[in-house]
Amino acid sequence: MLKELSLYITYNLLDLQRGSRLADALSFFIYDTIKILLLLTVIIFMISVIRSYFPPERTKRILSYKKEFIGNILAALLGIVTPFCSCSAVPLFIGFVEAGVPLGVTFSFLISSPMVNEVAVVLLWGLFGWKIAAIYLCTGLLVAMIGGFIIGKLKLEKWVEEYVYKFHSGQAQEVTKQTFKERLEYAKLNTVDILRRVWLYVIVAIGIGGFIHGYVPQDFLVRYAGPKNPFAVPVAVALGVPLYSNAAGVIPIVYALMEKGISTGTVLAFMMAVTALSVPEMIILRKVLKVPLLVVFAGIMTVTITAVGYIFNAIL
Repeated sequence: MLKELSLYITYNLLDLQRGSRLADALSFFIYDTIKILLLLTVIIFMISVIRSYFPPERTKRILSYKKEFIGNILAALLGIVTPFCSCSAVPLFIGFVEAGVPLGVTFSFLISSPMVNEVAVVLLWGLFGWKIAAIYLCTGLLVAMIGGFIIGKLKLEKWVEEYVYKFHSGQAQEVTKQTFKERLEYAKLNTVDILRRVWLYVIVAIGIGGFIHGYVPQDFLVRYAGPKNPFAVPVAVALGVPLYSNAAGVIPIVYALMEKGISTGTVLAFMMAVTALSVPEMIILRKVLKVPLLVVFAGIMTVTITAVGYIFNAIL
């Protein structure tokens, strides 16, 4: 029904020429905008209900003083259902370190939460099927666990800004008893708040995806990031670093790239670079990390994301 609506607007209301680049791009834009915003509304509401059972204080207690490897796994899993974005990187980092969460475990959470976005998983499922969604979920968790584990083993606490260890935020009062009606009200308010903050990013990403879909020749993308280019994955990672978007926002671009024939592993690497290795993310994390630790973190992420891209290009 949505597809028919986008075609009706494009060819009947706007009277664009069938098969033209503008018509293809606009039809893609209208269809994906309606579909993704509807999906976001439903999914964010459902996830918000789940998140009401995991407030920050409870999350910190679960992760505190765990053995590193078990803690890395648990932190990566918790990252899927707990809120995180670049704007909350600093207070979350401070809160976790102050609560006694090991540095490597903290990084597993900070990597997983933006990268393995539950909204993105469901959107990927809807757009590409459960296999692609499962690949994205498993590889994102693997990158988070490995990255955090390596950082923990390197014992890099000395490269965290000193004020982080001196910061005392106090214990926030945790509301543990809420009625289901109150959780639904929280989910409604949270859904409106998240949509208000991300809709523009989603629209811009869909616009970029529509432009790629309608105007960028297939051989152009294949030439630089296609299966015949042995450096396609590093190129995709490099292209993703300057961009800034959450996982849900970058999916329209991913969809357009895959339609152009770009390999799954290359597209996954691009998506991970945008969500977990972007320049804006590094700038914000610089507030709590000294340059050497920031470089180590970026290096580990680059290597693991690139490896994921090559592995899945080989498998798929």
